[in-house]
Amino acid sequence: MNETAPEAIRLRAGKVVLEGDLELPAGAAGVVLFAHGSGSSRHSARNRAVAAALRRVGLGTLLFDLLSAPEEAIDARTMCLRFDIGLLAERLVCAVDWMGNRAEARGLPIGLFGASTGAAAALVAAAQRPAMVGAVVSRGGRPDLAGAALPAVAAPTLLIVGENDQEVLALNRQAQRALRCESKLEIVPAASHLFEEPGALEKVARLAREWLLRNLSRG
Repeated sequence: MNETAPEAIRLRAGKVVLEGDLELPAGAAGVVLFAHGSGSSRHSARNRAVAAALRRVGLGTLLFDLLSAPEEAIDARTMCLRFDIGLLAERLVCAVDWMGNRAEARGLPIGLFGASTGAAAALVAAAQRPAMVGAVVSRGGRPDLAGAALPAVAAPTLLIVGENDQEVLALNRQAQRALRCESKLEIVPAASHLFEEPGALEKVARLAREWLLRNLSRG
């Protein structure tokens, strides 16, 4: 499918305005909202590579900043906001609602793709918007930080972890035991936390693509 030009968007989340890049191909089968991880932004090269792979199979993507520019400056110094899962989830819920109200996206199934702490935010948002979120993918995520929200998640959830990321792998296994929805843990062989090894990120993109296409088409 041909790539569309990204639309620069600004969405209000409480008292702040967040910036993002929306790409919604004609005839899209769904749209996937990306929640980036600790200390990252919508410019994350890894998330953008996965987003491009999703668009090639007809899924729209929204990559947006969970923090405003002043908040990012504070977080760069203190690293406190990137672990504020309640705040990040609140921003993601605002984005889900915003997307649901877009005329060209109305009725499209919504998926969430979270990395690192963004995965916890995605799961909390999915628990808060069960009728709107059709699938969740976590890449090297911290789903354990979603805490009490995990049993309330209804959307099928895929957890992707690198084989060599042992601490995060253990936390993902712990979180999966708390989920009551359909879930799957995929371990990428010989991959580390950032999936920098040859072919590792491509494996992540393939797994995410297959999970999202299958589960978003159910709606």
